[in-house]
Amino acid sequence: MADFKKIRARAAQRKGGEKELASLLGPLPDNAAVADIPDDRILSTMAERVFAAGFVWRVIEQKWPGFEEAFLRFEPKRLLFQPDDFWHELASDQRIVRNPQKIRSVRENAAFVERVSGEHHGFGQFLADWPAGDQVGLMAYLGKHGSRLGGHTGQYFLRWLGWDAFVLSGDMVAALRDAGLDIGENPTSKKDLEKIQIQINQWVADTGLPRRHISRILAMSIGENHSPQALREYTGEEE
Repeated sequence: MADFKKIRARAAQRKGGEKELASLLGPLPDNAAVADIPDDRILSTMAERVFAAGFVWRVIEQKWPGFEEAFLRFEPKRLLFQPDDFWHELASDQRIVRNPQKIRSVRENAAFVERVSGEHHGFGQFLADWPAGDQVGLMAYLGKHGSRLGGHTGQYFLRWLGWDAFVLSGDMVAALRDAGLDIGENPTSKKDLEKIQIQINQWVADTGLPRRHISRILAMSIGENHSPQALREYTGEEE
């Protein structure tokens, strides 16, 4: 495997220097702090990432105040008390993006959040307690028990909350392959994901960097070289 120092140096050169690169890495994640996030904000973030998947993020962000109103501030208990008519009417509610499958996922994820929260004294506490070096296991759990939380959606959900998550974007995967990791172009198999987790954990041990920063450095080291200004202007943090 390539030395991560070389990967970082290449990313810095592409972005105009180490100082510029460092400014693009985002804040330090804090898994422990996720424990303090209330369940309604957990569910809100889940829903935002689900609705943003395959859609223009900027549009979702601009409409989000309407989503908050329509979905009763995403309070799980309150949503679970709503009758079927409430959910049917949301399919024609102009305050939101009217996608019936994604609307249904909010109802299903409200039950998911409520159940896990009851078992772990808060969904945020559940996430904070999950081992940082086993994101792949957490992704599998979210994908199995949550609604529409598989793949990139689950990864971005974790990152948006401040959990120390890597995101398997096309550029990040290309950088891993370029560095010598034997994985497929679309690494979704359990074997490939385990290889990725092991390698990122090794780079964390070698560099002391959080997984979030390692992920972003990898993504910025290869592929189309977006300018720092373009990256800052982009809504969200897609790599």
